[in-house]
Amino acid sequence: MNPKRTLAITARLLAQFRHDRRTLAILFVTPLVVLGLFALLFRTDAPVPRVGVVAADGGLGDAITEELAESEVIEAVAFASADEAEAGVRDGDIDAYVALPEAPDEGVLRIVVVVEGTDQQVAAIVPAALQQAVVAGLAANGPVPPGAPAPGPGPAVPELDVEVSSLFGGDDLDALDLFGGPFIGLVVFFLVYVVTSVSFLRERALGTLERLMASPLRRTEIVVGYMLGFTLVALVQAAEVLGFGLVVLDLYNAGSVALIFGIEVLLALGAVNLGIFLSTFARNEFQAVQFIPLVVVPQVLLSGLLVPVEQEPEWLQWISNALPLTYAVDALREVMLRGADLASPSIQLDLAVLGGFCVVVVIAAAATLRREVA
Repeated sequence: MNPKRTLAITARLLAQFRHDRRTLAILFVTPLVVLGLFALLFRTDAPVPRVGVVAADGGLGDAITEELAESEVIEAVAFASADEAEAGVRDGDIDAYVALPEAPDEGVLRIVVVVEGTDQQVAAIVPAALQQAVVAGLAANGPVPPGAPAPGPGPAVPELDVEVSSLFGGDDLDALDLFGGPFIGLVVFFLVYVVTSVSFLRERALGTLERLMASPLRRTEIVVGYMLGFTLVALVQAAEVLGFGLVVLDLYNAGSVALIFGIEVLLALGAVNLGIFLSTFARNEFQAVQFIPLVVVPQVLLSGLLVPVEQEPEWLQWISNALPLTYAVDALREVMLRGADLASPSIQLDLAVLGGFCVVVVIAAAATLRREVA
């Protein structure tokens, strides 16, 4: 082996990197951006769950309510009735509610706890906070809870009966159920984008696109034609992924399968046209793939899949709320976990944003398609 010739190849490769600013940015800037986003997302303090409290006037209910109001792990909000509190949970104003009795019933203190059901953290925090409040409330009201040292003669200790239920989902939800639905959409978006951008770029490299541009066809007709072709393939893929998730993986679903597929269709349309649009800025397949960490990865991190948008720093929430994948994740979760339908204002907003994104990238793809004539 000739060291001089070997070093010459190395020098030539480094020179190529030095003149390729996009690759240098991918290598040295993108990792810092991605890791910075991870730090911002996972080092923020989780919000304190808002818990509605429905208590009878006077007696033990008041004592427990006071303890809940002083809790540092939840924020207690008073409600006049269980119906109002349940409506608050459904509307997203509170995360759970607790219905407290005025006094034990035949020696049993029956407490009802209703959680939203799709946040495992809230489902664990609320019963624990209630347990602490009951212990303190019973102690302040006379009797002590079972197992606690009795201060002396006093009233009989009531038996504690806490009934915990979920409005949505249920106790059998696991991490796959919580993340699987949105992940189905992200898989479709990612793969369709990659296939479209690389395939469209190959059409340019082979001269097919150039010949089409030299024909009487309009740019919009070319874009829409390619879009329909790629979209048909994407729809088959979306149906396959959805069927695998619901049938094979047995993902929890409380909503309409047709609506879920419709959301996937909008994601596929957006990914197809985004791939066509961005491929016009790449000269080869390697450059086309380089857009993935710049365009796709930040959207996944900020979509609310890993960390709820509400827990992000305020300035980062503005960015998340401008990204289409945020609305796709929200729509898939609303449909699959909460059973939302087209009558839901949240679903209407999500679909409108996804549809608007599709229109924007179609126009952008047509506008940036250069007329290259041989």
